[in-house]
Amino acid sequence: MAVTSKQIAELAGVSRGTVDRALHNRGRVKPEVAERIRRIADELGYQPHPAGQALVLAGREFKFGVYVQSVATPTMQMVLAGAEKAAAELKAFGVTTLIKTHPTIDKKAEMSAIDEFLEEGCQAIAFTPVTEPDVAKRVDGLVESGIPVVVFNGDLPDSRRLCYVGMDNYVGGQIAGVMMGYMFAGGGKVLPITAHLTNYAHYIRAKGFMEVLQRDFPKVELLPLQACFDNDTFAYEITKTALGEHPDIAGVFSASNGTQGVCSAIEEAGKTGQIRVFTFDANPMNVKDLKAGRISLLFGQGAEYQGYRPLYILYDYVAKGLNPAEPSEYIEPSVVTKYNLK
Repeated sequence: MAVTSKQIAELAGVSRGTVDRALHNRGRVKPEVAERIRRIADELGYQPHPAGQALVLAGREFKFGVYVQSVATPTMQMVLAGAEKAAAELKAFGVTTLIKTHPTIDKKAEMSAIDEFLEEGCQAIAFTPVTEPDVAKRVDGLVESGIPVVVFNGDLPDSRRLCYVGMDNYVGGQIAGVMMGYMFAGGGKVLPITAHLTNYAHYIRAKGFMEVLQRDFPKVELLPLQACFDNDTFAYEITKTALGEHPDIAGVFSASNGTQGVCSAIEEAGKTGQIRVFTFDANPMNVKDLKAGRISLLFGQGAEYQGYRPLYILYDYVAKGLNPAEPSEYIEPSVVTKYNLK
């Protein structure tokens, strides 16, 4: 039997009108009351009637802000494409989406974009965060002021964000670690490279990889972690230097961007196919190198979906009063070889 707003009102000790305002964000309701109503609705499995919901949303307009950093990289271009796709679809539901980008990871640019979203009257914000305490505090301030926030690609687990969309990066790193560990269980040197140590996704992915090798594969010699800052030239120099110091390197783990630089250094040393390269993101450049044998394994993380899903989470929350089913929507990493490319 379907749950009604009247039943929710009786359990919450409020009027049906208050329930309606809380579930559909119409008018002012005390935050603690609105939270109690939404919790009861969730526990009872309340679903608005489709016809009634259509009438509720008819004529309403919304404005959301989306910020995507590092769009100079192939993977984040895929993430951006997902956000643009969702924004185009949600126009039909009265949603105007302001999309701002930055070519690199830059906290100042990120904070400025959030300021601009607020000046433009955005009711909700989704962004790829710089992992620093003051960014988490900014999210908390937004939430306290009634602006829900969804983060994607990288998480801010200590903030009050509504939801995170992306891969469980620690687990993704562990998967890569165990596969490389089994490949070199008898011994071998492995060079780990990440992009930014201040980016949660990059750092925690590398951390998961290294901890698995150190704990479960003691014969593997793990070289010090290096950061290439999303730059193929830096990644090339890091790999070239490491090969000069350790010509017997057996594997390279590229946690994010910079993989083309890694492959170029290995190719220059005449060791393509001999040194196993594991990396993340099935972007066009990585796929090309996978086919050519320059990359041994790719781990996909649903880059386009990471950009696509947050806008729908915000729409459900702001327009319909529906909370995400979980505080994190994890995307399972996929293992991609040249034999199962789609």
